[in-house]
Amino acid sequence: MTLRLHNNLTRRVEDFEPLGPIPTMYVCGPTVYNYVHIGNARGPVVFGVLAALLRRRHGQLRYARNITDVDDKINAAAKDLGVPISAITDRYAAAYRDDMAGLGVTGEFAPDIEPAATDHIGHIVTMIEQLIAGGHAYAVEGHVLFSVGSFAEYGKLSRRDPEEMLAGARVEVAPYKRDPGDFVLWKPSTPDLPGWDSPWGVGRPGWHIECSAMAAAHLGETIDIHAGGVDLQFPHHENEVAQSECAHKHADGSHKTFARFWLHNGMLNFGGAKMSKSLGNIEKVHDLLQQHPPEALRYALLSAHYRQPLDWSEALVEQSKNTLDRLYGTLRSLAHVPAESTIPDAIEEALEDDLNTPLALSVIANLAAKARIAVAPPGGPNYPLEGDKLEELSALKAQLLGAGRVLGLLQQDPAEWFGRGTSSDDDARIQALIDERAAAKKSRDFARSDAIRDQLAAEGILLEDTPQGVRWKRA
Repeated sequence: MTLRLHNNLTRRVEDFEPLGPIPTMYVCGPTVYNYVHIGNARGPVVFGVLAALLRRRHGQLRYARNITDVDDKINAAAKDLGVPISAITDRYAAAYRDDMAGLGVTGEFAPDIEPAATDHIGHIVTMIEQLIAGGHAYAVEGHVLFSVGSFAEYGKLSRRDPEEMLAGARVEVAPYKRDPGDFVLWKPSTPDLPGWDSPWGVGRPGWHIECSAMAAAHLGETIDIHAGGVDLQFPHHENEVAQSECAHKHADGSHKTFARFWLHNGMLNFGGAKMSKSLGNIEKVHDLLQQHPPEALRYALLSAHYRQPLDWSEALVEQSKNTLDRLYGTLRSLAHVPAESTIPDAIEEALEDDLNTPLALSVIANLAAKARIAVAPPGGPNYPLEGDKLEELSALKAQLLGAGRVLGLLQQDPAEWFGRGTSSDDDARIQALIDERAAAKKSRDFARSDAIRDQLAAEGILLEDTPQGVRWKRA
């Protein structure tokens, strides 16, 4: 099977093979001045699935996801509170890691490296010096700017010419710019702002140069995959291409390719508009994790193809939770069946088709449907499982667990899923009531049976009759 990915650089789906024995991938991470919203989590979740796939295919992966910890928004937040920027960045970087872990971005789905911009000031200064030496940047009034006109291929990622890009972008108008489209690599800092020594005076880096320097420092001058939200394609990623390819050249003077594949996830829409802090229509991951089962949030983020927009709503999360109820209910009915996790070929084929997570989820649904049909024993709940029937159920359970694993789903014990947010004592109380109701029905005390049913329903406990007996779940 061949991994095929949509490369935004060429606008085509292409076969992917790494340049070297170990693939490299860089994903743009957060600017840590506040809690991130759920739209910021889509990239880490979906590209985490890609990271796990690459690790299965190649044995290893060098995956970096950065932390931007110097930025004007961070400076403003620190100034408002009268604290150093590290007090802001340390807090929200830790919160970001906790939020991503809550969404299952751990282990095989997590980056190997999490570089922070402030730890790479030396790399940034060196890259800026290379750009000045190559005639691609110039210093003026304590600033260093990249000269867009010096790179003939500027615009090749976003497919716009410089004049169109300038018209559609928010650019700083400054008298020291040679061209209005030139962008900042380094800017001076006043005493009340964070700053570092440099050949151009005390200052701090521009946003775009940070990612170029960190990618080169940890993954090399040419990387296999660069990923992030489609909103970053211009100007951030376009500027990364320009900086990196102008700083790194072959012996003959030609530019080295910065990233061979560019992957961009679509935006989350909320209330009919793109989710963004500037519009104020955001749902913070920190809050959502307290309001909903984290796995339901993860399922929702994987429910649409990564390149398409995703309409985020309470209904989507509720639908995802209900789907997981059915899937975990299927696994619960297979609790007595021994099985080892096995990844079905159909799941790998779906993910190798440009990370088609909706197709992968449909494979899981089909496996669960087959398992529900097969689990009903012909002779009732006490019918012994053996021979072909046991083998069939074991294979279905193994594939269901394996299919879930590659997406970061269905790895909890079903009892843990259905008992979320409750104590074992409460679970025991509910089960005792269910047992009492069964005994009342058997003795034809229907008044007591109905009373227990109504009591449980009032508590949000739903009862389900299965061949293995009465099951329950919380609504």
